[in-house]
Amino acid sequence: MAASLDGFIARKDGSVGWLETSDHYAEGATMDPGFVEAFLETIDCYVMGSRTYETALRFEAQGQGWPYGDKPAFVLTTRELPRKRESVEFYSGGLAQLVKQRLRPTFRSIWFVGGGAVSGECLRLGLADEVYYSILPILIGDGIAFFESLDRDVALHLAAVKAYQNGVVELRYEVRRAGGHP
Repeated sequence: MAASLDGFIARKDGSVGWLETSDHYAEGATMDPGFVEAFLETIDCYVMGSRTYETALRFEAQGQGWPYGDKPAFVLTTRELPRKRESVEFYSGGLAQLVKQRLRPTFRSIWFVGGGAVSGECLRLGLADEVYYSILPILIGDGIAFFESLDRDVALHLAAVKAYQNGVVELRYEVRRAGGHP
């Protein structure tokens, strides 16, 4: 997930126009499309909140494409939302039940794409093994937090750091389990 330096994934109204960065960091890596495609191939399915789904639909309507390809996408919602793709399924039950009983037996790599409520719930329930956090070079002051309503500390282990020419810094953390091990 991408966030502003001050930890927000969207403005309060859900807008994300600030995601485009005009920064340039000469020593950073380039965002190689082949690398991105290879990484996306490792993902078996996506789980997202309804606001993230609606944002993806807006991007698609603006001609930016559907970012999740043909991979199964499970949208957590209790609302009636338009189903624009066969690969999308809506789910209104508990997140732990969905992941443990339905997704883990079928999918090896389950990617939680947010938003803040889903990310926080995923960590609270101990469902995450890793956290990828891409920090954009902007402060927006207020908005939807990356992780909403954590009720406890979640210890992490820094596994990788990468800076890109567009000023984005990507952090990859492993979630520490009982005993302090990732």
